[in-house]
Amino acid sequence: MPRFCSSFLVRAGRLWGLLLCLQLGVLLPARATHIVGGELELTRKSGSTYTLTLNLYFDAVNGNAGALDQQMLAGIFSKATNTRLQQLTLPLTSNTFVNYTNPACAAGSLSTRKLVYSKDIILDAATYTSPAGYYAAVERCCRNLAIGNIVNPGGAAQTFYLEFPAVVQGGQPFLDSTPRIFPPLGDYACLGELFYYDFGGQDADGDSLAYDMVTPLNGHTSSAAPELTLSQPAPYSTITWNAGLSTLNQIPGAPTLGIDARTGRLTVRPSRLGLFVFGVRCAEYRRGVKIGETRRDFQLMVLACPQNAAPTVQLYTPASPRAYRPGRDTLRLTPGTDHCVQLVFTDPDPASQLTLTARPVNYTLASGAAGPTFTTATSGAVRTAGAPDTLRATLCFPDCMDSQGRVYLLDLVVADNGCSLPKRDTVRLAFTARPAVNRAPLLTSSFPPAPADASEPPVLVQLSPGQAYIATLLGTDADNNGLTLTATGQGFDLPAMGMQFAARNGTGRADGSFQWQATCDAASKAELTVVFQLQETATCTPLPQQRTVRFQLVPAPDSVAFLPPNVITPNGDGLNDTFTLPNLPPDFCDQRFAGVRIFSRWGNEVYRSSERTFTWPGGSVAGTYYYLVTYTNGRKFKGWLEVLK
Repeated sequence: MPRFCSSFLVRAGRLWGLLLCLQLGVLLPARATHIVGGELELTRKSGSTYTLTLNLYFDAVNGNAGALDQQMLAGIFSKATNTRLQQLTLPLTSNTFVNYTNPACAAGSLSTRKLVYSKDIILDAATYTSPAGYYAAVERCCRNLAIGNIVNPGGAAQTFYLEFPAVVQGGQPFLDSTPRIFPPLGDYACLGELFYYDFGGQDADGDSLAYDMVTPLNGHTSSAAPELTLSQPAPYSTITWNAGLSTLNQIPGAPTLGIDARTGRLTVRPSRLGLFVFGVRCAEYRRGVKIGETRRDFQLMVLACPQNAAPTVQLYTPASPRAYRPGRDTLRLTPGTDHCVQLVFTDPDPASQLTLTARPVNYTLASGAAGPTFTTATSGAVRTAGAPDTLRATLCFPDCMDSQGRVYLLDLVVADNGCSLPKRDTVRLAFTARPAVNRAPLLTSSFPPAPADASEPPVLVQLSPGQAYIATLLGTDADNNGLTLTATGQGFDLPAMGMQFAARNGTGRADGSFQWQATCDAASKAELTVVFQLQETATCTPLPQQRTVRFQLVPAPDSVAFLPPNVITPNGDGLNDTFTLPNLPPDFCDQRFAGVRIFSRWGNEVYRSSERTFTWPGGSVAGTYYYLVTYTNGRKFKGWLEVLK
C-alpha cells in the first residue's frame, strides 16, 4: 500500500478511506501528489544579472519520491501583452527539511522538504522597459490528495507566480529585488486552539510590504499532464473552494485564517480537522506605488492535540506588596530608588517548561545603551518531581535609563513548551525612568589662557629647539564622580615627538602632568595638536571637558640671541681674562655647532676651534677683533670683541 494511504488511514479510520486508497493507489506516481506549496523570488546581483529562485515545499511523508524534480521550467512574460520573453530551466540547488518551531512537537504525519531551484538570468535594460511590468511563472501538478478544503485536490495543480517592475523607468535604472517571504511553515495547528505564525517578509531595497489572502492558482497543468514543455502565459485558473469556503474563509475557524496586512502574521482558530491549502500575497510598494508582488501557496494540517493550559505571569514592584495592575499602575524609576521588579510565573499543566522574555513595545534603545536585564534564571520546569509550582525571576533596570519624559511600555512574556506552538501570558509594564542630574566637572591647567572672545579655542605654545616645556592639569567634580585625564596627539604618538603625559585619576579629582622635550621628528612638523580630556566615569550623563593645545617649535632668530662679552682684559686677574660663548644656541638635530673663527681688524685669522667650549685668551696685540660662529645647517653668528692690555 502506498505510504500516503497508510498515513491517511490512521487519520480517517473508515472503510471508505481504505477503498479510496485502493482505487487511487495505481495513480499516485502519475499524479505526483507531493506539492505542499512554494514561492518565487527575483534577486538582483549586479548590472543586468538577476537570480530567479523557486522555493518548492515537498511533502516528505505522503509525497512520491519519484516526483521530486531535478529541474523546473520557468517563463518570464510581459504583463501588458502576455508575450513570453524568456524560458529557462531552473536546476535543483538545495534540498533540506523545514524545521518545527518546537522540535519536540514533531508529528510523524507531517514532514516537509524545502527544494530550491535557482538560476542566474539577464534582464536587459533595452528589453525590460514596459511601465506595466513583468511576471514570472512556474507550473506543476499536483497537490496532496488529502487536502480537505478544495475540489478534486489530487487533480489540482499549482502555479508559482511573481510580478516585478521594468529595470528602466524614466530613462534611469530602476533597481529592485522582490521581497523574501519567510520562514516556511513547518508546524501544525491544534483543533480549537489559536494558531499563529509569522509569514512576514524582508525587502532588500527597503520597500513597503503589504499582505492579504488570495485564492491559490491552478494554471494549465493537470493530473494527465503534470508538467509543461513550453511555459504558458496568464491568465492562470484558480483552484475551486469547497462549499462554504472562499478567499476570505480558506480554513474554517473562529476566527478563520487571516493575515495582518502590515506584519504578515497568520492567525486562525481552526474548527475542523484535516489538511488545508491556503494562499498569501505579498505586495511591494515604493513611494506609495505598487511595483510587484509574490505569492506563497502552502498548506496547514489541523490535528486533535492534548489540552494545554496557558501559563500565567504576575509582576511585583518595590513600592507595593500587591501584584502590578497593567493599565492602572505605572512604575516610576527615580535616582536612589530600587530599580528591580519581581516576576512570578507558573503553569497548571504538569511538567511544563516555561521561558520568560522581555520585549520593548513603544521604544528603541540607542546603540550601546543598556536596557532592563534579568539577574536570575528566566526558564525552568514546574510541577515535576522536586520542581516548584511557581518560578520567580528578577528584572532590573539600569540607573542610567531615561524615558525622556515619556511612558515606556515593556511586555514581559511567559511561554510554555506546549504543542504545536507555545501558549503565552503577557503582563505589560508601563514605566518612566529619570537618571540623576549631573553637573559638569572643572578642568584647569597651567597652559596659557585661551582668548576671551572664542569658544573652546586651542591655545598656542611655542618654544625653541633644546628647550623643555612643563605644564600641569587639574580636574575636579562637585558630584564626586570618577574622573580620568587623558592626552591624545592628533595624528601622532606623544612619545615619538618627545612628549610625556602622566595622570593620577580618582574620585572627584584627577591630576595630570605634561612635559615636552622636542625630538628631531617634532622639528619636521609645522604644528602638533594635543587634546587633553577630562572624562567622568560612573555617571549616567558624562560631560567631558577638554583643552586643545597647539605646539610649535620655532627656530632661534638669525641674530645672536645671547649677550656675549665684547671686552676682555687678559691680565691674569681672573676677570674677563678669556673669550668664551657659553650661551650659544644648543645643538639640535641637523643644527649643530661647526666651529668658531676670530679675525684681526685687517681680516687675518688669528684663532680657530671646532669645540663649542672653546676659550681664547686674546691676541698678542690689543685692539678690535671679529668672530664668526657657524653651524652645520648653515646658520651663522657674527660679532666683535675688544682686547685691552
